[in-house]
Amino acid sequence: MTIGTDSALHRIIEIVDAITTTAQSHQRTFVLEVMGRHCGYLALVTSLSWGANWVFIPECPQDDDWEEHLCRRLSETRTRGSRLNIIIVAEGAIDKNGKPITSEDIKNLVVKRLGYDTRVTVLGHVQRGGTPSAFDRILGSRMGVEAVMALLEGTPDTPACVVSLSGNQAVRLPLMECVQVTKDVTKAMDDKKFDEAMKLRGRSFMNNWEVYKLLAHVRPPVSKSGSHTVAVMNVGAPAAGMNAAVHSTVRIGLIQGNRVLVVHDGFEGLAKGQIEEAGWSYVGGWTGQGGSKLGTKRTLPKKSFEQISANITKFNIQGLVIIGGFEAYTGGLELMEGRKQFDELCIPFVVIPATVSNVPGSDFSIGADTALNTICTTCDRIKQSAAGTKRRVFIIETMGGYCGYLATMAGPAAGADAAYIFEEPFTIRDLQANVEHLVQKMKTTVKRGLVLRNEKCNENYTTDFIFNLYSEEGKGIFDSRKNVLGHMQQGGSPTPFDRNFATKMGAKAMNWMSGKIKESYWNGRIFANTPDSGCVLGMRKRALLFQPVTELKDQMDFEHRIPKPILKILAKYEIDLDTSDHAHLEHISRKRFGEAGV
Repeated sequence: MTIGTDSALHRIIEIVDAITTTAQSHQRTFVLEVMGRHCGYLALVTSLSWGANWVFIPECPQDDDWEEHLCRRLSETRTRGSRLNIIIVAEGAIDKNGKPITSEDIKNLVVKRLGYDTRVTVLGHVQRGGTPSAFDRILGSRMGVEAVMALLEGTPDTPACVVSLSGNQAVRLPLMECVQVTKDVTKAMDDKKFDEAMKLRGRSFMNNWEVYKLLAHVRPPVSKSGSHTVAVMNVGAPAAGMNAAVHSTVRIGLIQGNRVLVVHDGFEGLAKGQIEEAGWSYVGGWTGQGGSKLGTKRTLPKKSFEQISANITKFNIQGLVIIGGFEAYTGGLELMEGRKQFDELCIPFVVIPATVSNVPGSDFSIGADTALNTICTTCDRIKQSAAGTKRRVFIIETMGGYCGYLATMAGPAAGADAAYIFEEPFTIRDLQANVEHLVQKMKTTVKRGLVLRNEKCNENYTTDFIFNLYSEEGKGIFDSRKNVLGHMQQGGSPTPFDRNFATKMGAKAMNWMSGKIKESYWNGRIFANTPDSGCVLGMRKRALLFQPVTELKDQMDFEHRIPKPILKILAKYEIDLDTSDHAHLEHISRKRFGEAGV
């Protein structure tokens, strides 16, 4: 990922979401052309994040008969009841012979062959503008710090490097190796070696493409003879991106020939039998919708094992995909414990983290990026409200329970002066130092201050206490205001990152599930009683890993390893930066082919 890419995706998705409304009203086909020159990343991720009917990217040119395939796909979609078609075109799209495919070419084809009312929208430089997303703000901060660290640690013999992001980790790569790979991609495409060009784009790009092809181009088999039955449910509090994960899980399951059931209202619905079968169209259009279409509750399964076991037998459930937060993880632990009493619970299950806080086994969860963007947008507006007025400090309370992820990450993203979190205990002396810092800062040309507080960071130093402290100490220098953001952080449409992340997590979880069910087939039935048959699928640094829920018990008080000095340096504190932890220069070849991608 490079700085600016996520913000461009935000602009594109906002426009696609807006166009969807008018397209459905008039039963139209829209052809959207996005930027990227000879790289199809923006077009590909947009298609995956929205669920487009077709995408044209330079790295994978269309076959000679692509016109026939496209028209058949569009007509099939309309036949199934869809009122719109969305086609995404990268500006450098070509066919197998290297001939450009333009948005106007596609429009003329659709109008001529199908007679559909078709419109073209060329997004242009609007994709480069606008307010940066939370991801880009944090990425810019991290890359800036990593670049300075690289300079401080450098010697006359150190080769020039590029600071990059691999998975969830900042890395340094030799500049000349990066330049060479860029040249290799261009040469491969000029030589029409498109498979090689795709590989050179990296594992993440290839993973996006494979998932997109499955969801957009493969249709489920008509016969489900010999298939397995997998149930999908949401547990805990709603998080943006849950619906995208359900959408991906259901459709990948159907493509594999499985029977897929959806459970309403979490474990409570599983106990009450609120279960129905989901077809291909059942989850249509869910990718961009916020909240939880299936409903979600915090109820845990232990008290309802008998009813849950009975319904597992009644509906012949052979695997369970649980999408949710801490309650989803805790429910998984209870299911593992319940296997001792109820054989019906001996089925594979996987937990996909979706929460504004976190669960053990994952560095971040579906929904966190959307919540961060909500916080940043709100903080921007709050700070802007003080523009042109006297000096003012805002105290903002964020959600997350005891997890300080949102407050910590929103700190550098929103330009906060301080962030109070449960994981980093603070005292009245820390509060005093922060107040004195803002007093001195406000005596200069600075007119606004921002303090973030995680909702459960301290039982006694409440939001009201901190507000009153700043109000009293700032008398005559600045005044204070407080805002509790509340449940608005859980709402709204999911960001492109959350849509894309949820889609890939759902696909990976269902692929694991199909394999695990086959492994667990014993004596004519499914029987899974090993620790690795109940897992959390989580992002750990650079890879998505399946980790047994029982092995994560020791991480119940999971603490994010966020570089704390970054926030205070950017807020102009007079502190020293610890540079004792030295990073190593990696080689790009090992990065591309030796690691699991997302």
